Amino acid sequence: MPVQVKICGLSTPEALDAAIANCASHIGFVFFPPSPRSVSFDMVRGLAGRVPGYVQKVGVFVEPCNALLEQAIAAGQLDIIQVHKTPANRVAAIAAHVSRPCWAAIPVKTRGDLAAAAAYRGAAEGILYDAKLPDDADLPGGMGLRFD
Repeated sequence: MPVQVKICGLSTPEALDAAIANCASHIGFVFFPPSPRSVSFDMVRGLAGRVPGYVQKVGVFVEPCNALLEQAIAAGQLDIIQVHKTPANRVAAIAAHVSRPCWAAIPVKTRGDLAAAAAYRGAAEGILYDAKLPDDADLPGGMGLRFD
C-alpha cells in the first residue's frame, strides 16, 4: 500500500496549496471552534474549491451533531469524516447517516492505549492515533505531541 499523508488544520490558501504541492493525499479541515485552526463554512467553501480531485478532503470534528456534519459536508464537499471523543456506536451511526467513511481518533500515551481501537472494529473505516493529552487540556488533539 502506498504511503498516505494527511495534513490537518489547513485554513489558508497558502497552507492548502503547500500541502497539495508536497504530495498530501488527504487534507483536513477542523470544525471545532475552540481550535485556533477551526474553519467556518464560508472559509471551507473557498478552500475546498482549490483541492484537486485526487486529494481527499477530511472534516475533523469533536462529538459532532448531525446538523453540523451535514452543513460541513455541503460546504466543504468532504470525502471523509474524522471524529474525536466519539464512542464507536456513534461513529457507526455517523458513517451510516452521512454515507461517507468515518475515521476515529484514539488517544495514545502508552502501548496499552492501543487496545481502545478494537472497540471501533466494524464502526470506523480508519483509525487515527493521536497523542493523549493531559486531562486538563483545552483541545482534544492535534497538539503536536509525540508518543512512542
